[in-house]
Amino acid sequence: MQIYTVPAGPLRANSYIVTEDGENAVLIDCGGEEPLAFAREKGIKIHTVLLTHGHFDHIAGCAALQRAGARIGAPAEELALISSQGNLAAAMGFEIPSFRVDLTYRGGDVLDVCGIQFTVIATPGHTPGGVCFLAGDALFTGDTLFCGSVGRTDFPGGSAVALRGSIHKLFALEGDFTVYPGHDEPTSLDYERRYNPFR
Repeated sequence: MQIYTVPAGPLRANSYIVTEDGENAVLIDCGGEEPLAFAREKGIKIHTVLLTHGHFDHIAGCAALQRAGARIGAPAEELALISSQGNLAAAMGFEIPSFRVDLTYRGGDVLDVCGIQFTVIATPGHTPGGVCFLAGDALFTGDTLFCGSVGRTDFPGGSAVALRGSIHKLFALEGDFTVYPGHDEPTSLDYERRYNPFR
């Protein structure tokens, strides 16, 4: 499994192109149109976008990906946030082109996309319905877990109590995984178990 990190959109949020065969891919989060351009340069077709949550800096490129033929997937509990001012776009002075959500998922679902299995882990806290994805030895954590930190909970719908429970859920996973967060550099789950101050 090959993973390409593409910072995208106004806040340079991490989008991840995940491919098993080097030709067909899943995109984790879509902060702007940069992943589409990157994939085209590599000769990769993005078939599906899987969103971790509905804040504008992770969804701003979805309309462009949808026009290019990709399906857009989102957590079922984030649909209201995605299509409302809760996505924070207006508050930050941005406008998000509209797009439709083609598929939804919840914690416990296993998505088989482009030959890769993604296990959906419900991780509320940063947003009410945020999720993480586990695929092979990779854990895509959106804005739930960062290197040495965790997601903010001071936005509408955020909950520090829920986020702490979600962090404990991730730390309880068996084994070590490379953590691919929504911002900043990757880390490992073992490192975060030992050193993250929010553990």
